[in-house]
Amino acid sequence: MSVGGSAPGGFGELLRSLRLRAGHTQERLAHAAGVSVRTLVDLERGRTRGPQRRTVQALARALALDTADRGDLERVAAFGRPRSRPAAVPSGTLPLPRDLSDFTARTQALARLRALAERPEGESAPVAVVAGQPGLGKTAFAVHAAHSLAPHYPDGQFAVDLLGMDERPADPREVLARLLRALGVTERAVPHDTQDRTGLLRSITAVRRLLLLLDNAADEDQLRPLLPSRGNSLTVVTSRHALAGLECAHRIDLALLHREESVELITRIIGAQRVSQEAQAARDLADLCGHLPLAVRIAGQRLAIRPQERLAKLVAQLTREESRLDALRAGSLEMRAAFALSYRRLTPTARTVLRRAALAAGPDFSPETAALLAGTTLRRARLCAQDLADRGLLQAHPETERYRFHDLLKLFATEQLASDDDPAALAGARDRTARWMLTRATAAALHFDAEHHRAPDGDPDPVTAPTGREPARAWLEAERAQWLWALQHAQAAGWHREVIDTAEAMHWFSDRTQHWEQWAEVFRLAVAAARALGSRADEAVHLNYLAWAYNVCTYDHHAALEAADAAFTAAGESGDRLQMGWALGYGAGALKRLGRTGEAIAWLRDSAACHRDNTTPQGRLAELTTLNTLGIVLRETGHADQALAIHRSSEAICRAGIPGQSPDLIAVYHAATLHHLGGDLAVLARWSEAEAPLRRALTAFEAADMPAWSEPARLDLGIALHHLGRDEEARTALATAHRTLTELNHPRHPEAAAHLGGLPDATA
Repeated sequence: MSVGGSAPGGFGELLRSLRLRAGHTQERLAHAAGVSVRTLVDLERGRTRGPQRRTVQALARALALDTADRGDLERVAAFGRPRSRPAAVPSGTLPLPRDLSDFTARTQALARLRALAERPEGESAPVAVVAGQPGLGKTAFAVHAAHSLAPHYPDGQFAVDLLGMDERPADPREVLARLLRALGVTERAVPHDTQDRTGLLRSITAVRRLLLLLDNAADEDQLRPLLPSRGNSLTVVTSRHALAGLECAHRIDLALLHREESVELITRIIGAQRVSQEAQAARDLADLCGHLPLAVRIAGQRLAIRPQERLAKLVAQLTREESRLDALRAGSLEMRAAFALSYRRLTPTARTVLRRAALAAGPDFSPETAALLAGTTLRRARLCAQDLADRGLLQAHPETERYRFHDLLKLFATEQLASDDDPAALAGARDRTARWMLTRATAAALHFDAEHHRAPDGDPDPVTAPTGREPARAWLEAERAQWLWALQHAQAAGWHREVIDTAEAMHWFSDRTQHWEQWAEVFRLAVAAARALGSRADEAVHLNYLAWAYNVCTYDHHAALEAADAAFTAAGESGDRLQMGWALGYGAGALKRLGRTGEAIAWLRDSAACHRDNTTPQGRLAELTTLNTLGIVLRETGHADQALAIHRSSEAICRAGIPGQSPDLIAVYHAATLHHLGGDLAVLARWSEAEAPLRRALTAFEAADMPAWSEPARLDLGIALHHLGRDEEARTALATAHRTLTELNHPRHPEAAAHLGGLPDATA
């Protein structure tokens, strides 16, 4: 196979440097060597293939070169000449590091590199970049890949550590000299200028099949002079930086190991027998290492030098978060040191953002949270977060502007808080973040307040504030862990009125997200705040909300009954008939779920009577809710005809409207009533009559974006359609209801599965 080709500058650069050293112009050298000026210009510009030997000899005589320079000129010229087979490459001084015999996994990444090695010959020399967070095993992977691909590169494999994480990374000019010497270029023939050295390297790599491993690159500027431009040589680059500015590079992403891969690596290090004896401990060990290859290897190496030590002992040590990084150390391998290497290279602001982000609640955080905790601007926090993600110190969410830590990196960042931050500054950061979060959460939740008709104000940053229900819902969902933490922080700090105001603002929004178990915590905090303020009126309100949360969100009906009892007492002491009626209603809901149906009906009748005497709009809504609930209980106890009558009266209230209440709110109550009517008619086997109210309820709930309400209605509609013999329509409705109810963890999702499974086979 011929691997000859044009030499894009190596011979020309060397010839030019020798000519200038001799003090010749192009015209004088051309005349002395007996070649045309144009030929000499083409040679120096690399436009021709490697010159013939007689031309080189003529040039050498004209330049009066000594034996060494003559040999260098001959050798570089030979690189550009066609060859029938690869010539032997002098033994270099940059051999590949030792491969790991216990290397594990990375099958897909290896396949991508192999595809580059086996691709058809082309103009561009491929460059593969392996980047990512500390501890991913980038170097180990690149070395293993280079050894496995060696047969594809018979002209040699060379490795250079670019010292990218050192205070002074390797100078590209010096690296070029090392590479050229390893490729057989003598010291005297190595050009002085960096650009000339790059040209000579590219001349050589263009006509040879070489593999270059450039490990631990600092940045794109360091790399560019070292990269081949044409031919079939392969360059594999590793870096802790993403090297996003590197053009035309093939990106090789290394993910965390899968659990079974982590266990396999441990097995290869300590042996199958020890792992089989403690299989669960091996899995736990892999989990505690976060499936980060370096951490798993350190754990394995620790066990390897202690053959009598049980895996469970190391698991117990790693379980203690405060000392986990202490335990992840084996000789010169240390997880903390690997992180510290990257941390020291950050700017002061980026270090602060990284440390303080460890204070964020939940699995991920937004740039807003990072800015608040770090005490910097949102713009600067965004830039820092992006840079930290590029450096592998944070993981960016693929769809939204949110970031998360690897577990071990979060432990490292938390450690830096203790050493680099003043406790008073941290306390201030927490207070600042909590107040901002509570204010934003309150404003966002008020978008769902159906009793008020104006857009909420008071957001701490109107420029970035959610501007409607959908943006507000998205923010409340994404920042759920953060604003719940803010509530907890506020309660502990004694900001009791802020806790109550935020929880009150959340009331209507909670009805749209009944699947959130956190509502019980929200209203527990509000009850505690009301008690701290000595406000029995606020206590009654939030005890009722808490009873609702226990009933609907956590299904703790004993706790719901206890909260409702306490709410009734507090409301009575404060003279609040509205809350007394609500307490009776929530208590009835708990009694019904506990199987105490007779008591539930009695409580509901008392609740309805309590609200009937309340002529306020809130009293009318409460009566409507109670009547609907009473109808449900009557239907479920075999009195569907009575339930139908009650729900007809509820519908009449909805049709008449309630002064002072928004049409949107009444529409939701009307939809609930229609759903109940459809349920009554279904129990009475009046299926054709049930379809219309169920469809209207479903449409209204979907328009209000209330999946916790729309999907039970869809389920009941699917059941009705099945009874009407319209099985394909039923299948569509039941499948959708089952999927969403399962996602919501709704208690009716098994019912949806059962009805869906009971339909005739569609293929029959």
